[in-house]
Amino acid sequence: MTREEIIKKINSAMADEFEVEESDITPDANIKETLELDSLNLVDLVAMVQQEFKVQIPIADLPKIQTFKNLYDYIESHQG
Repeated sequence: MTREEIIKKINSAMADEFEVEESDITPDANIKETLELDSLNLVDLVAMVQQEFKVQIPIADLPKIQTFKNLYDYIESHQG
């Protein structure tokens, strides 16, 4: 999957799942703030990424994923 496909799929899924405007999802935007995530929603986000992209995100890696760009980079570098 190309980076562009990852970005499009993530943005669309996040907008639907967390009921935000896709235009609010920018590479430098903070994920937790943009999606108004609490710890339970964060678990949903990780589960969705794992299901959609077959990419496991260990709890230890979550602090490294602050922005959408971090998430795109992580998925891109951990694809099977």
